[in-house]
Amino acid sequence: MLHGYAGNLLEGTGLTLAVAGASLAIACVLGLAAAGAKLSKSRLARGVGTAYTTVIRGVPDLVLMLLVFYGGQMAVNEIAARLGYDGFLDIDPFVAGVATIGFIFGAYLAETFRGAILAIPPGQREAGIAYGMGRLQVLLRITLPQMVRLALPGFTNNWLVLVKSTALVSVIGLNDMMQRAGQAAGATREPFTFYLAAGAIYLAITTVSLVALKSLEKRYSLGVRRAA
Repeated sequence: MLHGYAGNLLEGTGLTLAVAGASLAIACVLGLAAAGAKLSKSRLARGVGTAYTTVIRGVPDLVLMLLVFYGGQMAVNEIAARLGYDGFLDIDPFVAGVATIGFIFGAYLAETFRGAILAIPPGQREAGIAYGMGRLQVLLRITLPQMVRLALPGFTNNWLVLVKSTALVSVIGLNDMMQRAGQAAGATREPFTFYLAAGAIYLAITTVSLVALKSLEKRYSLGVRRAA
């Protein structure tokens, strides 16, 4: 049915998952940093965090992908030329794709994490300090465990969208699943077959992710009484 391209698609799937996983790691770090900045008492930190989340969420993902890959490549070569380097530097599509997707979803996760932190009653943190805990202990023992539980539904949605957004890396030349599906479709002149197969693989990834994250959400909700 796939004319021998099944293995090729599976190799592309592995690269797609690698892009998604690396992008998620970057997005979590940036999301936590931006959430902390937006909750900071510093006006400058709040301004930087707000600017980041507002601008990134307002610009299409494809535009940012092309800006980072082509604009970043021009900037890097311009800097290299001024430093006396005569060659041409290529930005690796994998690096550009991961950096861009991570940067984009860091803004979305920042709002998810910020909302989860705000949902924790402040009296719990105050009680921890009253018991003699330091601020780091309060963060690690009180705030973060509850933040994870409260953020998981939003985190799940962002992860599912992030996985689908990895398809954008095909436009900058990364040989991911969508790129390979397009190559197979062109070689066999059966675009419906291969794009349908790519869609089915994405559906399988998101389905497995939903089951795993739902199980994790139940685990973090043990002992929590839900309001009727």
